[in-house]
Amino acid sequence: MKSITIKGSERESVGKKATKALRNAGKVPCVVYGGEKPLHFSADELAFRNLVYTPNAHTVVVELNNGEKVDAVMQDIQFHPVTDRILHIDFYQLFADKEVTMDIPVRLQGNSPGVRNGGRLLFRKRKLAIRALPDKLPDFFDVDISKLKIGQNISVESLLNDDFSILHPDTTVVVQVKTARAAVEVDDEEEEEGVEGEEGATAEGAASEAPAETAAEGAE
Repeated sequence: MKSITIKGSERESVGKKATKALRNAGKVPCVVYGGEKPLHFSADELAFRNLVYTPNAHTVVVELNNGEKVDAVMQDIQFHPVTDRILHIDFYQLFADKEVTMDIPVRLQGNSPGVRNGGRLLFRKRKLAIRALPDKLPDFFDVDISKLKIGQNISVESLLNDDFSILHPDTTVVVQVKTARAAVEVDDEEEEEGVEGEEGATAEGAASEAPAETAAEGAE
């Protein structure tokens, strides 16, 4: 998994007054747990933009001004309810021989024949929680939907791997194609003849419609 370096300074005081002063100066108070004792540090808010404002998952190298470096993953983040500024971040220290829990994003690959035939693509799980050793953490789950027809789904069971444990039931649906009113079901031979040279809906485009479809389904 890719790593992002966060340069910061160890905090000498962790009281409310000192914390408020840090935030007023455009810095974010942070804590790294998991080691012999919690490590309190602060860093410029802009230093976290590639870690927080991205759909990708990353590990972190906290590099302090005293030369100390700590490998970690982000565990929790707090935002201001009005301004959305980052108020606080909790990290968990990584050790090569100790498993860690992390949310890994899911990417859809290919074109679904079910969508081409009028079905609705529902992207149920955009991230999956896993537990693994740091060097076994994947960047993404790539899910191939090129054979996903109307009425079919892809579940966690098809993504199981010896390198990590997925913390969801095997039957959890990741993505599925449901019947729409205009959907037309065809057999394999008709499909091969009918879509030859025809551009299907991309996974990315279909995925972008998924939240709206999901909400609509829930309202039914």
